Amino acid sequence: MINIRPVSDLRNRFPEIESLVHQGNPVYLTKNGYGSMVVLSLEQYAALTEDVELKLDEADRAAAASDVRHTEEEVFGKVRARIHGKQTL
Repeated sequence: MINIRPVSDLRNRFPEIESLVHQGNPVYLTKNGYGSMVVLSLEQYAALTEDVELKLDEADRAAAASDVRHTEEEVFGKVRARIHGKQTL
């Protein structure tokens, strides 16, 4: 079940929010009826970002080992092509 709460609950009902996120349930907070933020446990956040961090570390190592540099247009052109199903070399 999705937990949607007003952002004031973060202050007024912190133990309840904390309990929900430690049970593995993200809590979606709203401000003035609009989505504002999501509260996650540290474990959930780490699980979401671990692959990204590993890929960034890998990219840093590859950049340090090579003098080859690509322009922004080259990089994002390849990304856009892959997103739209056009493979490039």
